[in-house]
Amino acid sequence: MNEIIRVENLTKDYKNNRGVFDLNFSVKSGEVFGFVGTNGSGKTTTIRHIMGFSKPDKGSCYVKGLNSWQNASEIKKYVEYIPGEIAFPDLPTGTMFLKNQAELLGLKDMAYANELIKKLQLDTSANLKRMSKGMKQKTAIVAGLMADKEILILDEPTTGLDPLMRNVFLEIIENEKKKGKTILMSSQMFDELETTCDRVALIFNGRIIDIAVIDNIKNSKFINYKIEFKSEEDYKHFKKLKYDIIRDQEKYNQVTIKIEKDKVQKLFKALTKYDVKFISEIKNSLEKYFKEKLKKGEDNNV
Repeated sequence: MNEIIRVENLTKDYKNNRGVFDLNFSVKSGEVFGFVGTNGSGKTTTIRHIMGFSKPDKGSCYVKGLNSWQNASEIKKYVEYIPGEIAFPDLPTGTMFLKNQAELLGLKDMAYANELIKKLQLDTSANLKRMSKGMKQKTAIVAGLMADKEILILDEPTTGLDPLMRNVFLEIIENEKKKGKTILMSSQMFDELETTCDRVALIFNGRIIDIAVIDNIKNSKFINYKIEFKSEEDYKHFKKLKYDIIRDQEKYNQVTIKIEKDKVQKLFKALTKYDVKFISEIKNSLEKYFKEKLKKGEDNNV
């Protein structure tokens, strides 16, 4: 697939270990690419460079082959953008704001905008400045998506939405994906990225730690089990079987092991010889995957 967004050696150093450093990744046509990290990790800084709002100290960002900084106005023809921080103009109602946005975009057909308004249960007649955080976020979503462009860049778009509306928004993104849109979405929430994305990059202290392929996580050939034995003797004897122990809690006679799925039956057969207090499967998830990556990084002083 063609690369629609490309980030090459991107560095923006705000000093005191703040900024982003030597970032490299790309987003392919029709792909939903997630960007996860805590506040201050570099998500918004990266997105601002992709949008052409900031000039990098080093490296470049490209959208459809166009340099973001040099062609900022050109790339906006292809990109719909929802910022993390919303600053509305001094207009009396959401209706007037969306009407003005439509005029700026040259948008004459408001059918999709009205469909989004209905799905999000947005009262556009409300005073723009007095809207709740959630209402403002819904307004920004409608404004950001109504032009129906081919690329979506979304900076923590669910901030301020209640759980119900968050699910509605994720359904909207699923529909955008089905249309073949290319989507880059940042978030602090692993579950919403795991639900919607094809790949997810973890950014930590301005550096990309890893890029996960969601299908590989969901369809991993490995499975983890937490096993606790009633006796110390059984616990110690089981450890001699040389299973891949990823966590050992001697205090509780407990181990967590990683095993290939096709060897699970063999494991359960072996456990019939022991007095097991409990055994539980630990589901694979994006959050678990990245936590393990971060722990390995800490252990290696990365």
